[in-house]
Formats: sequence, structure tokens, C-alpha cells
Amino acid sequence: MLELDITILFAGVIAGAAPIVLAALGETITEKAGLINLSLDGSILLSAMAAFAVAFETQHLLAGFVAGSLVGGLMALTVAVFSIYLNQNQVAVGFVLTLMGRDLAYFIGNPYSRIQGPQVKPLAIPLLEKIPFIGDVFFHHNLPVYFSLLLILLCWWYVYYTPYGLKLRSVGEHPRASYARGMSPQKLQLFYAICGGMLVGLAGATFSLATKPGWGRPQGAEGTGWIALALVIFGGWNPVRAAIGAYLFSFLQVIGIYLQGWLPSVPAQVFQVAPFPLMIFTLLIMSFAQKESVQIWAEGKAQLKAILNMLSGMAPSALGKPYRPE
Repeated sequence: MLELDITILFAGVIAGAAPIVLAALGETITEKAGLINLSLDGSILLSAMAAFAVAFETQHLLAGFVAGSLVGGLMALTVAVFSIYLNQNQVAVGFVLTLMGRDLAYFIGNPYSRIQGPQVKPLAIPLLEKIPFIGDVFFHHNLPVYFSLLLILLCWWYVYYTPYGLKLRSVGEHPRASYARGMSPQKLQLFYAICGGMLVGLAGATFSLATKPGWGRPQGAEGTGWIALALVIFGGWNPVRAAIGAYLFSFLQVIGIYLQGWLPSVPAQVFQVAPFPLMIFTLLIMSFAQKESVQIWAEGKAQLKAILNMLSGMAPSALGKPYRPE
């Protein structure tokens, strides 16, 4: 039976959430600009394969991360071009791409299946690593984990406190008004779709080079893209809240590992799939909290109202409706 060590538990949550955080932040940026990229799941798998294959062939981890990021950006570029310039349904294109990405990843990546390759080593941060508890939880990880933590604050600051973030939000909310003020909504949507896609690709590379090093079928990243999409809604299109959702999901996964040791009579598959329905249940609660009748009922109840406001979040007004020049 596994003994619960709080420090190891939280350190595992931080490490395990890194690729989910990257994917959720990437999709948040994309959707803030008004586009939906449904190719996330296939994009993560294809990026994970490409990152591992390139890192293996070149024996250079940075080349692997660049390859994974480029693959993610290319998938997002495809969705954006078909949607913005060819007037095709972005949901349908993204869904087809996710299936194609998954099959391509397993077909092309077959020669690299179950072989040992390079992986990112942990890098403790000097001085900070010695802080009791905090140091063990936050400062004994690898570079992708540190980057994911830093990126949460960076995205939040960029979206809400910079002129560029204001333009990003404006094309997602009112693209025609943005056009009237001299911006090009189509170019901005294309740019942020690629940026978001590259972060999703980085999530795939983090999976195969750091979180679960190696490549094979199943990779262990299956379903992550759909979870990231759900987390964007969970977070109310806010980078910080989406990241909190990613850590919650990672916590459910890690605690499931402990539960396997505590309850050996229960099939292991139950604990492996448990985070998914629990996450769906959380989303249902959020949807319930956003209902107008619930908001009216909570009037006058300050604490309850604060919780409901925390769970609420509105999608960008132009989400899924790319700007069409008149």
C-alpha cells in the first residue's frame, strides 16, 4: 500500500499538469481570438511523436521541442486558413484533423515505438529548492514544468494588461469594431491561432520528452486535448482559471494512483478513467452556476454569490464566427 506523502503528492500534481496547462493556455488564446481549434487531441499526439522522433534522430532535446511546436502550429494554421479564408466550418475541420493527427502519429511513429530516447532531466533551482515544502513542491522539476508555471502569469498579464491583449480580446468580441479601428481581424485571428497551436504542440513534446518519456501505442496522452478544451470552458476563457482546472485534473489523476494501492480489489481501469467523469461533473456544476435563475436565487447571499461569480465565465461574443470582410 502506498503511503500518502503530501509533498510528493503536490509535486506530482505540478509535474503531471504541465502539458495540460500548456494545451489549455494555447486553446484559451485561440478562442480569445474567436476561433475554435478542435484538433487538439490529434495535434498533441502528432506533436508528441514528432518531438520524440526528431529528438531521437538528432539526439537534441531542443530540436524535439521545436519540431513538436511547429507541428502544433501547422495543425492550427490548417484550421484557421480553412475557417478564415476558405469559409469552411472550423468545428468540422478541427474534428477531422484530430482523427487524422492521431492515425498519422501512430502510423509514422511506429518505428520509434517502445525504444529508449532522450528525455528532459530535472533541474533544481538553487536556493529556492531549499525552502521547506515549497522548494520540494515547486523547484525540483524540469524546464517544461517551470515554463508552464511561468506561462500562466505571462498569458494572464498579456491578455488583460497589454495593448496587444486588448486587440486579441477585441477581435474575439467585436471583430467588425476592431476592423473599424484599423486592425485586421483575419490576420490577428490567424496569428493567435498559430501561437495557440504552437503551445499545444509544446504540450505534446512535453508529454513524450518529459512527463511520460518515450513513444508508443497507447501514448498516455490520449484524451488530453478534449480535457484541455473542457478546461477552457471550466476556466471561463481566463488563463489562470484554466490552469487551476488543469491542476485539479492532475490531482485527480495522481490521487487515483494512490487509490489503486489502497483499494487493490477495485480494477485499475476505474481509477484511470475516474478523472474524466469527475471533470464532466465539474463542468455540469459550472453550467448550472451560470444559469440566470441560479444567479437570481443567489442574490442577497454574498458568499454564495461570490462562489457563483468565480465559477461563471462568458465565451467571447464572436467565438466560432470568423470575421468576413464586407
